[in-house]
Amino acid sequence: MSPTPTASRPGPVLLYDGTCGLCNRAVRALLRIDRRGRLRYATLQGARGQAWLGAHGLALDNFGSLVLVRDWEGGTGGPEDYALRTDGLAEALSACGGIGSVLAWMRFIPRPVRDGAYALVSRLRYRIFGEWRPRPLARPEWADRFIDGYPS
Repeated sequence: MSPTPTASRPGPVLLYDGTCGLCNRAVRALLRIDRRGRLRYATLQGARGQAWLGAHGLALDNFGSLVLVRDWEGGTGGPEDYALRTDGLAEALSACGGIGSVLAWMRFIPRPVRDGAYALVSRLRYRIFGEWRPRPLARPEWADRFIDGYPS
């Protein structure tokens, strides 16, 4: 029996800025700690990311925020289907388990403080980390976790 195609598997998907150096480094870190392979990924700029954003009434050009889609194949179409910014990051970390669950404790920091820091880093991320230059993944099997295919 063949495995379920990544795009049609239920479960969480992290939408991230595919051209951001920091965002891509964060995705690679999540790939390393998610030993169960639960979390999947798509770029905000990609076809499926854009379709999901449009279907849920979110801005199609706001690449400064990550979006954690709680269940790619399910949901009601409302705001309970996703988490933004630091709430999304905390949920992504929790989904990874292990050390990710420990790091997800950042939720206990008040949201205005977390999201304020997130906004500052978001504004500076290209100056500090630059634009992402695609490179091979550490493990080729990780490419299957990208619903639009690994961006190259």
